[in-house]
Amino acid sequence: MMSFILTEEQEQIRKLAEEFAKKEVAGLADKIDKESYFPVELVKKMAEAGFMGINVPEEYGGAGMDEVSKALVIMEIAKYCASTAEILSVHTLSNDIILHHGTEEQKKKYLPKAVSGSIGAFALTEPGAGSDASAAKTKAIADGDDYVINGSKCFISNMGQNEGDYVILCALTQPELGPKGMSTIIVDRNTPGFSVGKTEDKMGLCGAAVSELIFQNCRVPKTNRIGKEGQGLRIALGGLDGGRVGMAAQAVGLAEGAIEAAKVYSKQRVQFGKPICANQGIQWYFADMATNTHAARLMTLCAAELRQSGASVTKEAAMAKYFASENAVAVTDKALQIHGGYGYMKDYAIERMYRDARIIPLYEGTSEVQKMVISKTVLK
Repeated sequence: MMSFILTEEQEQIRKLAEEFAKKEVAGLADKIDKESYFPVELVKKMAEAGFMGINVPEEYGGAGMDEVSKALVIMEIAKYCASTAEILSVHTLSNDIILHHGTEEQKKKYLPKAVSGSIGAFALTEPGAGSDASAAKTKAIADGDDYVINGSKCFISNMGQNEGDYVILCALTQPELGPKGMSTIIVDRNTPGFSVGKTEDKMGLCGAAVSELIFQNCRVPKTNRIGKEGQGLRIALGGLDGGRVGMAAQAVGLAEGAIEAAKVYSKQRVQFGKPICANQGIQWYFADMATNTHAARLMTLCAAELRQSGASVTKEAAMAKYFASENAVAVTDKALQIHGGYGYMKDYAIERMYRDARIIPLYEGTSEVQKMVISKTVLK
């Protein structure tokens, strides 16, 4: 039976993240959005606060916290800046894959660096392999003690022109086997033959770099492979379960931030002699927004707690990501409506939140893909 009462330690982490977000993140969110810059200073401060290694065991220098704590930190940061929350969520996804599937040598090499602020990424999507990840064509062909990688990836978070230190790549090491021949390989940024192509100019999440990755005869030692050959798709999809909990947490935090912004505005905005929050129609907007966001929060924490227990969370992670992401879009839309014409202006944070929310039903698996995953688990 799940308990949704936070432990004392989890509540302490939540408060720490809340204070950090208010002090360090809130004041930079608008600048990050308008200037489309990757907030390296916040990454450094998140490392100092222990957030970059929140899901890394203490033996590797991390905070050693649980999945619920990780979700809570992402939620608190997303209230003020979804871009920064996105960077953290993707980074902790790469931590998770190395921690659960990497060799001891890989853990000792990459996890301490991750804790100190080196940024990890995860590369599965290709121009012809979006929702259908099994259609990936990037190859990593064995050559002695190395793999030689050729191909490209697109829409890869945490890799910009100067940002991102290593990426967990999904590539075909046995192309003749199709998706059963896919493996996961760590590629360092400075590896010859690896380059970052176009960095996307996005509608929202302007501070979170999303880029094309190009591999041209990129030679990587076999010791960088995570898991056995042919396990790549399974490792990737398992990692996405955790990633989807992170995206759900981002969506919850963003929705909570939008509700707070709308609440402040509705109490200050006076029309017909009274604050607009005194109108029943506005009150009912808040009732719907708060109820659905609370449900999204509980679904997300449930999935996080289940994952911490070691249970399969494919269904629960998909449910949380689907519901929370769609809710974030709906809540930011209603919050903007409460702001009226001002909500459409860049002077107000809700305009940024509205744009930031729209990507969440698209990445880490579209809402349609989440429905496929959920229905498959229900009907089996």
